Amino acid sequence: MSAAGSPVIPDNEGGMQTQPPKKIVRGSHRVMAASGRVPNRLVFGRRMLSTSGGANESASVRFSPLLAPVVRAVRKYHPDEDIQVLQRAFDIANKYHEGQKRKSGDPYITHPVAVTAILAEMGATGPVLAAGLLHDTVEDTEYTMEELTEEFGEEVAYLVDGVTKLDKMAYGEHASIETIRKLVLSMSKDIRVLLIKLADRLHNARTWRFVAAGSAARKAEETLKIYAPLAHRLGLNTIKWELEDLSFAAMSPEIYAEIVRMVGERTPKLEKFLDESRSKITERLDSVGLEATVTGRPKHYYSIHQKMKTKGRSFDEINDILAVRIMVETDEQCYTVLGHILSLWPAMPGRFKDYIKNPKNNNYQSLHLTVYGPGNLPLEIQIRTYKMHEEAEYGVAAHWRYKAASRGRK
Repeated sequence: MSAAGSPVIPDNEGGMQTQPPKKIVRGSHRVMAASGRVPNRLVFGRRMLSTSGGANESASVRFSPLLAPVVRAVRKYHPDEDIQVLQRAFDIANKYHEGQKRKSGDPYITHPVAVTAILAEMGATGPVLAAGLLHDTVEDTEYTMEELTEEFGEEVAYLVDGVTKLDKMAYGEHASIETIRKLVLSMSKDIRVLLIKLADRLHNARTWRFVAAGSAARKAEETLKIYAPLAHRLGLNTIKWELEDLSFAAMSPEIYAEIVRMVGERTPKLEKFLDESRSKITERLDSVGLEATVTGRPKHYYSIHQKMKTKGRSFDEINDILAVRIMVETDEQCYTVLGHILSLWPAMPGRFKDYIKNPKNNNYQSLHLTVYGPGNLPLEIQIRTYKMHEEAEYGVAAHWRYKAASRGRK
């Protein structure tokens, strides 16, 4: 156990991984289709929120409207969680950050709230969320670690102290990127500290447009070389992809804008191809009574750029920029779905990977293959269980979300 009670196991490079969660049983789910990117902007509520539920909460507790996205996420993933601490942490952060502004001109308090909202969407619970709200107070204000410990306890103080130490770390001009990554990991004895730091970097990256271009580009390079790989190592692909796209936009704005434009021009044709592919898959699975969720999306802009760069191809020569994802309940069903896919379309030689039997180093699991789909065009397909999907999207934070995800499908 870590100092704060979070289970960790060392990996073979000296980093930390969370202990794999126990297997859970999920209810059935109807076949459905969906597409589109996850929004990267936070929307704040306008009304004061009163608590409803929570084993030890007072019904009189009312939250600042800025905490609306945090409260909604906690209610979604942990409906019985006592979160009175959130308003107390918000009040302290708001008090000590009073008068401070972000480069955007927004009150500084909007930053720790946004960081906490990102953590809440990961499924984090009270201590991590309180630390998210307070993570800059000791470093940037007169609030002391002693005061924080007295008011919020040793666990929250431990997490804030860990983030503060990461912020103060001097990397050294000639340190290799891998050395820096290992240093970050070694300094964080609790994975939760890294999650807070990644959420902090993600929100800062979302606001780089308010920072001088040169400064944003330097931060973007650091993010692309350190924080995106860390997110990948922790299995946080949702965060990794957004960090990569935001870094790409800051470092190479003209190339980024051109790829966005070209994807936009191709969107009607891509959507038609995607809809036809999903329809054929859902129709086949429906016909055999196999319940699944089928989604589809274009690849992320940075991923497209990397494919163009490494393969020396133009955008028009990149055909497999779409991916379809199929989610089912069990490992066995994954292979059953694979059989049905191969009966629909021929596989592209050399493009099948079984990451279920042979997981990646960060425990990522899925079946990957590329087929010649409708119109004989390349179509990348990923097949995984719901549990694998949670782990692929949220990595070490996935166990926070399992119970709610399972409950939502019953």
